[in-house]
Amino acid sequence: MSSAPLGTPVPPLRRGRRRRAQGLERVLGTPALFATAYGNVGSSIYYALGLVAGIALGLTPLVFVISGLIFAATAATYTEGTVRYPEAGGSSSFARHAFNELVSFGAAWAQMLNYIITIAISAFFVPHYLSIFWDPLRENPWDIVGGVVVVVVLVLLNIVGIREAARLNIFLAVIDFATQLLLVIVGFALVFHPQIVFESNIHWGVAPTWSAFFLAIPIAMIAYTGIETVSNLAEEARDPPRDIPRSIRWVAGAVFAIYFTLPMIALSALPVRTTAGGYETLLGLPPEEGGFKNDPVLGLVENLGLHGQVLDAAKIYVGILAATILFIATNAGVIGASRITYAMASYRQLPEVFRRLHPKFKTPWLSLVVFAGIVSVAVLLPGQTDFLGDMYAFGAMLSFTIAHVSIVALRVRSRDDPEAFQVKPSIRIGGIDWPLFALFGALGTGLAWVVVIVQKPGPRWAGLGWLAVGLLGYLAYRRFVVRASPTETLHAPVIIGPGAALEYRNILAPVKPGRASEEAIDVACRLAAERGARIAALSVVVAPLELPIDAVIEDEERRAYEALDAAAAIAELYGVNVTERLVRARHAGRAIVDEATSRQSEIIVMGAPRSRLGVAVFSDTVDFVLKHAPCRVMVVAGQKAAA
Repeated sequence: MSSAPLGTPVPPLRRGRRRRAQGLERVLGTPALFATAYGNVGSSIYYALGLVAGIALGLTPLVFVISGLIFAATAATYTEGTVRYPEAGGSSSFARHAFNELVSFGAAWAQMLNYIITIAISAFFVPHYLSIFWDPLRENPWDIVGGVVVVVVLVLLNIVGIREAARLNIFLAVIDFATQLLLVIVGFALVFHPQIVFESNIHWGVAPTWSAFFLAIPIAMIAYTGIETVSNLAEEARDPPRDIPRSIRWVAGAVFAIYFTLPMIALSALPVRTTAGGYETLLGLPPEEGGFKNDPVLGLVENLGLHGQVLDAAKIYVGILAATILFIATNAGVIGASRITYAMASYRQLPEVFRRLHPKFKTPWLSLVVFAGIVSVAVLLPGQTDFLGDMYAFGAMLSFTIAHVSIVALRVRSRDDPEAFQVKPSIRIGGIDWPLFALFGALGTGLAWVVVIVQKPGPRWAGLGWLAVGLLGYLAYRRFVVRASPTETLHAPVIIGPGAALEYRNILAPVKPGRASEEAIDVACRLAAERGARIAALSVVVAPLELPIDAVIEDEERRAYEALDAAAAIAELYGVNVTERLVRARHAGRAIVDEATSRQSEIIVMGAPRSRLGVAVFSDTVDFVLKHAPCRVMVVAGQKAAA
């Protein structure tokens, strides 16, 4: 039930401390969103190149092109789903809205496997690139020891509650992309040979065999580790319908460009050669056989034709950069595992204990220890890179397939909603705009998943076992503990005790220029500071019916951004984290209610306009929110308004 308590008078805003519009560190615009996404996706080239080359040999560039097309379709799917439902969860969230909680659990459990493998494989390759300082780190057992140390350190740091340095991550992502681009340019100038790449390296149906070629495609999808990041980006974007699609197109273009050209350079420098046992390339051989499977980008640098101090400097630079990027990617996996665990526990998919916080550090320590720590280390200990790649392909292809199918189902459900966000291309049949990218993506990822389970017995039984254990545990938990249907969407009850700080973590504060909104955001900040919560500041640009919903309305947008700046300034005074969000809608009240629903907000804090003679205290927007909000509503009125 909604309530509308009156707020108390608040001191005037200290406008002298209001900060100016900021740049990338606020992660609001397309460039910053691109850098954040590419920092996660682009890191995987440092291990995917060797894994794929060992299977696909001379057809490695073609494999990356095919997997890149599937990635582009998957990126479009995540773009549409994320803009529709701007909440963490990715395919799990899409499946919940499209189907039911059981399908959502299946997607979430597959995502959990992805995060675990991401942690294990990224950590495992950190010591490989640090072997420029100590060569034994390239091989077992020291690479296993180094990987375990990386995982343990990051889990402990996340339990303590270390925060990511957003500026540093963005800076490193830009440097990483620039370095990969530089390697491509230098490679084309020094070692690229079209005859080698397009003729000598290729042996159709022999090296690789057709079965190996088809297997290499889902393995190559490991190069796109991090696409789930898209589901979290909407909460950092001011204008998701505009910024999210544009930034993801940039990511897809950049990734496709690098992952198509860099393998060609690598196979020019380390071509396929004939041996007594068949065909091989040093790019896909383990270090004990003189290859560079464990550090393929370092292998490329060593064979670019550089010499002396230039070569030494290049190896040190690439080694340190790769290790740093992989370390950050590992940390992203640790954070992702804890987030998906919390989300699953919040929807009664996992026991409530995984939501509880450490009494001192206020972090989900148990989920970090179990999933990011113990399980990830257990997967890493065998030290088998091929197995890790196969397992990632198993989980990722299943998760992506569910995401694609969910978007298709959502298109069917929203056929009568002309304002529903849609990504092109589509084809209209039977009154439904069928998403061609999702249909193609579902076919590609679904077939890729079948290829993995057919050709790889180890990952097949390990992956199916993971799904079986999770499903049985979920059904038992729902039946004997929750006592509810496995398809029913439920929210976890209020947490009592040290974990209560998370209960009001989702505070939605609609803002617009004016004193009323500043008073409301002030009260929201007090509540957030008391509860350790995070505020989502929402500014709605109402588009007139005579204009398209995505039309640029400069004056209204400027006022909306000013309101968001004011909210951020007030939050800064309280030391509270605030996510700024701009949306376009036909009706402000409906937009606020929809945002609260998609975010699962626990409370909406909004301001009441000043009361004038003959004018009601509550506006039409406030009245609409009070009647339709899915959660508690706090309407903050100043002393004059309350009178």
